[in-house]
Amino acid sequence: MELVIWIVIALFIFIYRKNDGTETFYNYLKQQFNFIYEKYAPYSYQTISAKVKELKQEYTFKDYVFQMVIIGGIAGALAYLYFYNLIIVIIYVGIAIAFVPYLAFLRSKRIYSEYLFEQIQIYTTNVIMEFNTTQSFVKSLEGVRDSGILENPVLDDVKTMIDMSYQNGTIDESIEYFNEKYPYYMVKNMHQLFLQITKEGARDSGEALENMSMDIDALVEGVYRDQMDRKQFHTKFLTFGMVLFLLVYVLQVLLGKASYMQLLGNWYVPFILHGIILINAYFLLTGEKYYNDDVGVE
Repeated sequence: MELVIWIVIALFIFIYRKNDGTETFYNYLKQQFNFIYEKYAPYSYQTISAKVKELKQEYTFKDYVFQMVIIGGIAGALAYLYFYNLIIVIIYVGIAIAFVPYLAFLRSKRIYSEYLFEQIQIYTTNVIMEFNTTQSFVKSLEGVRDSGILENPVLDDVKTMIDMSYQNGTIDESIEYFNEKYPYYMVKNMHQLFLQITKEGARDSGEALENMSMDIDALVEGVYRDQMDRKQFHTKFLTFGMVLFLLVYVLQVLLGKASYMQLLGNWYVPFILHGIILINAYFLLTGEKYYNDDVGVE
């Protein structure tokens, strides 16, 4: 076990200290990872990755290596604690490292989702403000488009809405297009209000729009509160997950290491231990996915 720990520490120091000859090797590996993702990953991943990079929140290659060292080290320590077998340790370390890109993707997805939610908040709030002046939904969209406050991809979709409205002579299809692209409660509710105002010809829409602005503010507040709750849950969840993994250590303390090694000699005990690891790992991955799920979306 001490040998494994020293190897992990040595790798970590080597990676962070070497910057000359190994930097080319790092860049080569990074290019290979990017090539594989660009070739096989869905369009959604490429979009998310590009935006996270633009926001300067993308993991560097050293960040990936750091994650691999930490997660691989934890996996190796737990596997050794369970089986006291270096071959099994190596296998579990490899499996754990293979999940690092997936965990990085979940993080990128959360960052992208939070960015989109902020853009949608800006979109809804400013369209309502523009409508109070122009009394025209399309003119309101044009005002928001020209204000410079929106960024892509929402900005491009607003431009598409404007083009569709002029081509069709109605706002129905453009609203349906945007609702499908961004299925947020605030978007659907606001668009429904504008449809009613446009079709029913409401003369005094000021009060309805003011109420809509208040509803949007309340929804945004609720979403940000949910984000804070998720962060607190995430910390407690990871702690609880690690405690579940360490229950086997408690069993060893109660039985004694010698008795535990004798149990490992039974053919069915390793299967049970592998099952415990798989169930706990699935539990942790499910929690990670929940934590990084879309913000403010149905």
